[in-house]
Amino acid sequence: MQNNINVIAPDVKLGRDVTIYNFVNLYGCKIGDETRIGAFVEIQKNVTIGKRCKIQSHTFICEGVVIEDEVMVAHGVMFINDKDPGAVNPDGSLKSEKDWICTPTIVKKRSAIGSNATIMCGITIGEGALIGAGAVVTKDVPPDTIVTGNPAKILKKR
Repeated sequence: MQNNINVIAPDVKLGRDVTIYNFVNLYGCKIGDETRIGAFVEIQKNVTIGKRCKIQSHTFICEGVVIEDEVMVAHGVMFINDKDPGAVNPDGSLKSEKDWICTPTIVKKRSAIGSNATIMCGITIGEGALIGAGAVVTKDVPPDTIVTGNPAKILKKR
């Protein structure tokens, strides 16, 4: 693991033989054994990533996401954790962490998410599902199913 140009907070829990490429930002997360984290990835607090996952470059995994074992997350995937985002409260004051609700997302074992997909919060991606490149996933994806498009729709069984 190279750590000379990465920001890995002391509260990160790394499993055995985790590979982390340069230019990452990790804090408050847990990453399982033999997982690979590509360049320019941010993984926030309260994220769990399972064993033998592949998280490719330019991906953003926000608080509240659970990724189970053997999941592939391709380049530039974005996870969302706020159903009602905003910069300020009704009175005009800047929102802080106490002013929003983190809505969790679960990505089940052996699923795969294509490049530049956006994963909205509060959903479950079923075991063995495949999310097509560029898809915008707004609702649960059944196991062993391929979804594509914006919003993502079922294409076929895998």
